[in-house]
Order: sequence, then C-alpha cells, then structure tokens
Amino acid sequence: MEEIYQAYWSDIFDAALKKAGDEALAQDITQEIFISLWENHKTINLSSSLGAYLHGAVKYKVINYFRSGKLKAQHQTALSALLDEKETIAADDKLLLKELHLEVDSAIALLPEKMQMVFSMSRKQDKSIKEIASELDISVQTVKNQLSAALKLLNKSLSYIILITVLIGLT
Repeated sequence: MEEIYQAYWSDIFDAALKKAGDEALAQDITQEIFISLWENHKTINLSSSLGAYLHGAVKYKVINYFRSGKLKAQHQTALSALLDEKETIAADDKLLLKELHLEVDSAIALLPEKMQMVFSMSRKQDKSIKEIASELDISVQTVKNQLSAALKLLNKSLSYIILITVLIGLT
C-alpha cells in the first residue's frame, strides 16, 4: 500500500487541487481517497487501471464536497463576518469592503440575463425554486440548473475575495 501511496499521491493531489481550487481541501480529499482505498482494498474490483480509479474517486469526492454545502457554509460565514463587522471597520477597510461588494455585483452582472434573474429571485428576494419556476413559467429543473451554473460561475470568478478578506483580517 505504501508503494501505491508514493506512486500516486502527487498525481491525485494535483488532480484534486485542479478540481477543488483549494490546497487544504485538495490535501483532505487526497488523504480521504487513500484511506478509503486502504479500508476497502479487499472489496474493490478494478475494471480499469488503479490510476483511473483514483482519478474517478477525486471527481466524486470533489462533487460530494461541493454538494455537502461546506463551501457554501464557508462563504456564508465569511460574508456574515463581513456584514457583522461592517460598523466597526476602519475607513480604509470600509472602502475595500465597498469595492468587494462592487466586484460581487459586477460578477453577477456578467451572468446571462435569465441566470441573473433566477439568481436574484433566489438570493435577493428569497424565493423558493418552485416560486421562481412558477413566476418565470419554466421547469423546477431549469431553475436548479440556472442556480447551480450561476453559483459555479460566481465561485470561479469571486474565489479570490475570500482570500483577500482573510489576508486583511475582515473575517
């Protein structure tokens, strides 16, 4: 098992980092994959190469992480901290916070029109997926797809904001 770990760790970590975009998360995912491989090594039936199996495991671990809402919870915590501390932030930090909000608004403005509308109804107007689908006369699945796509695009284009807020001590 040690040989497998040594042979594949770097490659699996790189794949996890590429998909997750976060080094600590990529390390956790990589470790979980090798732990799971060790725990289930007697029952795993490989239909292809071990490398392909491990890369598939990366894909599903990353998907499960994003599905679990942990990332959303981290972003909500950071945003809540920003908003809670808004009153006590120094003048320079207030300006930076205003610029960050403008960045978020700009990123939202880059979304396709329908996606912006669905996102706004969901996040700003607190409407349920069913309410949005009914009002826009589209399917529930279309609303889900639009929200998912919007969040992916926003996460990709705004991921640096969390880093900035941590570095300047706003969270």
